[in-house]
Amino acid sequence: MLSQHWESSRTEGQPVAIFLHGYGSHEQDLVSLASGLGLRMPWASVRAPIDLGAGAAWFRIATPGDPAEEPVAAATAALWEWLDANVPPTAPIVPIGFSQGGLMTTQLLRTRPDRVLAPVILAGFVQTAAQIGDAALQRTRPCALWVRGDMDRVITDAAVQRTENFLRQHATARTTLVPGLGHGISIAVLDEVRDFLRAVVGAGAIAP
Repeated sequence: MLSQHWESSRTEGQPVAIFLHGYGSHEQDLVSLASGLGLRMPWASVRAPIDLGAGAAWFRIATPGDPAEEPVAAATAALWEWLDANVPPTAPIVPIGFSQGGLMTTQLLRTRPDRVLAPVILAGFVQTAAQIGDAALQRTRPCALWVRGDMDRVITDAAVQRTENFLRQHATARTTLVPGLGHGISIAVLDEVRDFLRAVVGAGAIAP
């Protein structure tokens, strides 16, 4: 996995945003979101570990919306290895993931909730298998944002329902359904993410 960009102004303990792209994409795909959101916090965009030629994947798709436990666990371990090597242990991680990257956002939250702040799930979902941090999340109910389009036909209905149930039980979730949006990111989505990060991470994380 490769870091596409690091801000040079990182400071010890400052939250770090991590962009996680979708299936078949690459680490440059979400870079424009940094300026679109007006990010002032340090950030990196990370390439998934499985090379697909023109792009990459966190895991290969067998059953849409219901990935097997083992490949997701392997991707999660690889991502944490990269984060542990590149992000100071005192810095909260603010994962912002789209589609399959949105699932990886939930994996970071569900495996090491103490390291994750303000997870942003864009057109993503949670996997079925229980995770080591789920019990802690039921107690702490951290803030999370889940945004998807009401015309999204990529994420299955079963995955959507599973995610709704999980967030209801394990997070203080802000859920937004964007009218007329398919499987993508729009200005309305950016507005939701910007407001959420400003509220949860702090006004200094986003340009006024």
